[in-house]
Amino acid sequence: MHWSDSIALDIVKRSPDKDIYTCAAGISPSGSIHIGNFRDIATSYFVVKALERLGKNARLLFSWDEFDRLRKIPKNVSDIDQNMEQYIGYPYVDIRNPFGDGCKTYAEYFEKEFESSIKKLGIEMVYRYQADMYRSGKYKEYVILALSKRKEIFDILDSFRTQESSEEDREAYYPVSIYCPICHKDTTQITELSKDCVNAHYRCVCGNESDFNFNEDFNCKLAWKVDWPMRWMYESVDFEPGGKDHASPNGSYQTSKIISEKIFGYQAPLFQGYEFIGIKGSTGKMSGSSGLNLTPETLLKIYQPEIILWLYSKTIPTKAFDFCFDDGILRQYFEFDKQYDAYQNQTADELTNVVISNCLVGSRKIHTVPMGLMVQLGSVVNFNISVLQTVFKKLGTPYTEEELMERLPLAKYWLEHCAPENKNTLRTTRNWHVYDSFSEQEKEEIRLLYIYLAEGGYSLEDLNHKLYEIPKFVFPDIHDKNELKKLQSAFFANVYKLLIDKEKGPRLYLFLYAVETDQYLRLLDFETPKTELELTAETAAEETAAPEEENITVKEPDPVPAVKNMISFDAFETLDFRVCKVVKCTEIRKSHSCLKLTLFDGIGERVIVSSIKKEYKPEELIGKKIIVLANLKPAKFSGVMSEGMLMAATNNACGCKVIFADDSIPEGTQIK
Repeated sequence: MHWSDSIALDIVKRSPDKDIYTCAAGISPSGSIHIGNFRDIATSYFVVKALERLGKNARLLFSWDEFDRLRKIPKNVSDIDQNMEQYIGYPYVDIRNPFGDGCKTYAEYFEKEFESSIKKLGIEMVYRYQADMYRSGKYKEYVILALSKRKEIFDILDSFRTQESSEEDREAYYPVSIYCPICHKDTTQITELSKDCVNAHYRCVCGNESDFNFNEDFNCKLAWKVDWPMRWMYESVDFEPGGKDHASPNGSYQTSKIISEKIFGYQAPLFQGYEFIGIKGSTGKMSGSSGLNLTPETLLKIYQPEIILWLYSKTIPTKAFDFCFDDGILRQYFEFDKQYDAYQNQTADELTNVVISNCLVGSRKIHTVPMGLMVQLGSVVNFNISVLQTVFKKLGTPYTEEELMERLPLAKYWLEHCAPENKNTLRTTRNWHVYDSFSEQEKEEIRLLYIYLAEGGYSLEDLNHKLYEIPKFVFPDIHDKNELKKLQSAFFANVYKLLIDKEKGPRLYLFLYAVETDQYLRLLDFETPKTELELTAETAAEETAAPEEENITVKEPDPVPAVKNMISFDAFETLDFRVCKVVKCTEIRKSHSCLKLTLFDGIGERVIVSSIKKEYKPEELIGKKIIVLANLKPAKFSGVMSEGMLMAATNNACGCKVIFADDSIPEGTQIK
């Protein structure tokens, strides 16, 4: 049974006779809405679909919490306008829009941005704009009710606190914030409240002091843990999910659940906590106000809408998963295609049928063009749609231009922006430098391949067989399977180096068969003398080659020191070594030896200072992955606070050499 069906059954069991069931979600437009927040919507969306499978009427209610106060400025906002700090304390709906795109307010800009993505995902929601709800007076009786029971609310909140409170704290507590009409902020304090809880007197830190009538004045908002259960009752909510922080024993849901029942007389909805979403190589919690704008719109540049929904649908809410910006995305496409094809062919099991039906967008049919081949072969032919049609037709899987265009822009964008190192581009001239480094046997392998390809008339299976046979023919005395396998792998790598300047690429037999031979055959022909273009290129390469270092002094290595005192495994476990990527490196003024390195550690950016200025130029380090002791206590060097220490080997024989990590290792990976 799918997890959403289990929740739906529990909802109906609790309230079997409702005309319509409400599944809720809500987000503050604090910044661009990130993919972690989207799990709020996806979880409720799938429960709505599960209720509909039971024959029930259900709606997905989404609240824009635009009447919340601005707490901090997202990086992408401060980059545009550095004067936004003045609006901290304002409700989002009253802040000017700094983007100048026609939206009236800060809130509207981020709301429209997100709602546009939701349409592309095919999700229909009933929207509630909380500023309108409050300021129209719809909640006024519940605000007054909360004020009349403010001490009971305080006691409920206090039962979850770890710090002791006083009677004075209880007396001074009011579960509502008034937005000041002068400074527009929530920096007010109620000083008096009438017995009927309708009239209040308040002061603001800006100096304004005034009276407030809760029956007539609506520029106020209930505190979060009171506002949430009030809206459950108002909208008759049956289900609402939330992040794992809300689901903890002392989290918002447990507190609001009691307030809902004791203050508003409403049974709290069923709740499902969910894990946060990450990107491949990062486990940090993402926030829209942090400037890390991994929004649904960003994902739609590399993922089809159905695959985004599929990742949420197939993963139980309590389990984390990653969106992949590395080649893990190709595995995700492959897995989706396999399940989708089984669904279409009616060979899928019950769970897979539900997973796929959850993520379908309208009546749209997906054409499962292999994303891996689209990427690998597409770059070779510069993503030319007509050439790709020919390529796939030769491979026995023809697609129309319309079918290819569903994924082609996504494949091209991913390759160019996320994984440019995977791009395969045919050389324009023969690689004589590499060819001359081959042994005579390796050169013979290339000659035999050239002759076979030039003759033509082979099938895909014939070509695949021939590629494995050539090393056997050239090395007839090698019979050991493992040794032969090494020779075949070396042969394939040599062909790749001659064609695309890389040791790996698309499956070689597919590559050589799919791409027209006249595009690459000349790159394997070393019987023909060098062309004028090749001779010119060689001369230019020699002239621009770095001159050999002169007067290199060979130094004696330092004596090998004795092993230091033994430490326990527990002591070693306290050291947090992890792989970090150098995103920026600069010299520190007035320092003769130190460089300032800005690193991405898988969670965020950190700065370290290292005395390697004499060994490395900044540009030599940018983009490299290094090993850092991440939990070293911060210390100041050359006026810069250093948050860790890189690992390097220092010896008289070599100087100081940074230990670099393989580029395939994701940032944040711990060294254990």
